Amino acid sequence: MAQLFDVVVIGSGPAGYIAAVRAAQLGLKTACVEKWRNPNGEMALGGTCLNVGCIPSKALLASSEEYEKVSHHLGAHGITVKGASMNIATMLKRKDVIVSKMSKGIEFLFRKNKITWLKGHGRFAGRVDQGFTIEIEGDEKESVTAKNVIIATGSKARHLPGIAVDNKIVCDNEGALAFDSVPEKLGVIGAGVIGLELGSVWRRLGSEVTVLEALPTFLGACDDAVSKEAFKLFTQQGLDIHLGVKIGDVKASAKGVTLNYADSDGKPHTLAVDRLIVSVGRVPNTENLNLESVGLGVDARGFVPVNDYCETSIAGVYAVGDVVRGPMLAHKGEDEGVMVAEIIAGQKPHIDYDCIPWVIYTSPEIAWVGRTEQQLQAEGREYKSGQFPFAANGRALGMDATDGFVKVLADAETEQILGVHIIAVGASDLISEAAVAMEFKASAEDIGRVCHPHPSLSEAVREASLAIYKRALNM
Repeated sequence: MAQLFDVVVIGSGPAGYIAAVRAAQLGLKTACVEKWRNPNGEMALGGTCLNVGCIPSKALLASSEEYEKVSHHLGAHGITVKGASMNIATMLKRKDVIVSKMSKGIEFLFRKNKITWLKGHGRFAGRVDQGFTIEIEGDEKESVTAKNVIIATGSKARHLPGIAVDNKIVCDNEGALAFDSVPEKLGVIGAGVIGLELGSVWRRLGSEVTVLEALPTFLGACDDAVSKEAFKLFTQQGLDIHLGVKIGDVKASAKGVTLNYADSDGKPHTLAVDRLIVSVGRVPNTENLNLESVGLGVDARGFVPVNDYCETSIAGVYAVGDVVRGPMLAHKGEDEGVMVAEIIAGQKPHIDYDCIPWVIYTSPEIAWVGRTEQQLQAEGREYKSGQFPFAANGRALGMDATDGFVKVLADAETEQILGVHIIAVGASDLISEAAVAMEFKASAEDIGRVCHPHPSLSEAVREASLAIYKRALNM
């Protein structure tokens, strides 16, 4: 007889494993299905984010930042380093150790919370009186019964027609995390989060990086002031960014890639690079789930339709993370996983999607939460704006990290914070204060009245809030 679980989660990425942990904490008998195999052929938890996404990319970002610091930015501190070099194999090994450690950490969480790991590919196999049959195909085949199912199968890189990705010469995010040498010339198609982060890694290590973006605007989801500052800083750093381009023929060989494209004026160009990263977004992993066996389907873009509580049209089946509408952010998926687990347990949680922060891990980092100024203008909403530069922040000066600013937007009448936008070193940490403030409907005055430690980067958030009232104390 098939095992019966209160909850079966399909997928162990951030949305999936967090959903499983929370469900188990609430006393529900829980299982999680995962098929991922690491480079050694071993089954591993964590999904795309942990294995070939968020975590390994941040490990490489940190390594490349340290290398650039040693090579170019220590002289002002009185530190001279001669003959600095980068051992790529050691850098990649460090990255792999971090990934393995975190994957083993999820295994520990599963054991601690008595979560069953069902190893293999999970798919629906119809409905039964007690819920749903889930088939798992791995080294062995088995079936289990679930009263509730959470689909958390994540996403995969979108590939462009006519451009074959081999993850050696032409790469998506996975291949770009495993270059065995620094390419002399690197091409990047797509100036989004992944393209900029990975392009930045290899630029710091010595690559000549050309970024080609089809859209006429740079980082269109960002506040205009931030995107303009980012474009200026990234081009100063050496990224050669071209907007409004149209990609033509792409020819790859063992020696490199030749790419033809037209610029924003229609003028033809040819780019020859040693390696090419294709980073043009991601698509949901909703294939081969046999959703139709329980009466479910996907929309035109492959997403599982859900309501505001991540409930599908079939009672007892939920979907979270990258397989549903909204931004493909790991932390958004985690919150959805917690929400669904609590709903199954009979609680009534909710998520305020306006308070979910976004981060781009470039240098400086970019982070924001809430509305942009152009969104408020399009909505016709009256607002106030305050801005404070890190060039006027003592801690930033001491760190030699004065690029960027904090921008706060507040309702013109109520002064409730509507959006906070940061481009700075440490923006990914600074944005959390803004997210908390917005979650609790704080005003700019509220942040301005809170004592912040001195000297600290966080003072810039307070100063930008005070700037709304023309009361910034250090500008």
